[in-house]
Amino acid sequence: MESQEQENKSRVVKIESKESWESYLSQSTNQGTPIVAHFTASWCMPSVAMNPFIEGLASTYQEILFSQLTLMMSSHANILLLKDGAQVDKIVGANPDEIKKRIEGLVQSTHVYVA
Repeated sequence: MESQEQENKSRVVKIESKESWESYLSQSTNQGTPIVAHFTASWCMPSVAMNPFIEGLASTYQEILFSQLTLMMSSHANILLLKDGAQVDKIVGANPDEIKKRIEGLVQSTHVYVA
């Protein structure tokens, strides 16, 4: 029961179909909100191990939409950073420091400063 409650509170949206992805991407583009897309596979232990880290980032960077897409075939963890519906960065592998650094860069690039 407790794990269900935690799962319900997740800010990481699990994308399960092409249609869901297209809708999510459209929502992001319309809102001007960047996306962090975590591509994962249940058999890829580094990818699975990144799930709690990604959850933590989603809580920290609430101005970004976070998603998880499960793949049947992948050689390693991949994370795509998207802005305005287009890929702006790709992170290959499970490197928490690099992932956080690049997400911080994405956040900085989306802030508009008005004098």
